[in-house]
Amino acid sequence: MNGAVGVKEDLLAVNAAGAPGVNPKSRAAWQEFAPLYPTDEECLASFLALELAEVLQGAKPANLVCLANKHRSCGRNLYLLWKEHGAALLEESGLKVRILDDRGSSVLLLLYSQEALGALLAQKSVRIILGKAGYGNVFDFDAVLDELETRVTGEGFPHEIGVFLGYPLKDVIGFMGWAPLAFTVQGPWKIFGKPEQSLRLAECHRECRSRMSERLASGCNPLECLRNCSTTAADSYRQNVTPFLAVS
Repeated sequence: MNGAVGVKEDLLAVNAAGAPGVNPKSRAAWQEFAPLYPTDEECLASFLALELAEVLQGAKPANLVCLANKHRSCGRNLYLLWKEHGAALLEESGLKVRILDDRGSSVLLLLYSQEALGALLAQKSVRIILGKAGYGNVFDFDAVLDELETRVTGEGFPHEIGVFLGYPLKDVIGFMGWAPLAFTVQGPWKIFGKPEQSLRLAECHRECRSRMSERLASGCNPLECLRNCSTTAADSYRQNVTPFLAVS
């Protein structure tokens, strides 16, 4: 894998148009409301708030964010803005970051809720999967993230990263070929086996993104969007008590 941009594109290529049960309006364009935020800090905060909408609203434990070192259509370079303002914004938001790859031309960030990701990685089923994938000390949170970082910058590709992003475990092990599950639906990720629960989670993610997009498009303070984290998942998935651990 050549660079952070390639990793991001390989992981998150979306082909949801026409996929059963997935609303096609799932990806709001940040560029549409970026002009509402004239300062550098607000500009970066609005971008992060949208990219982290699912994490901020409790529907995912973590998201990947890739920032290319180039000027956007708004004239700003988000890679440079991250270097200047990223740490302060995250400190106020309560989220954590692991820089998975920074090659100068781009940076790949794993942005996460410490509580949600920690609880996920403490699950027995998750530890079994990571152990089978070759992770050494699956009981040590930092050691697990260290291994993930090593794999992202290495020669291979860590397809188990779907675990960290809160994708249903059946879909992760199905994608890795570890279970005899048929590929059933192409949504924001490849869905294997019975698709209903995975599609509800995908719709939950869409709702989170749509909700945040509406707030930002209305001109709300993007710094407040980052600070006011909600631990409640979106309505369509609220009845599922373990959204990150669906294995059946």
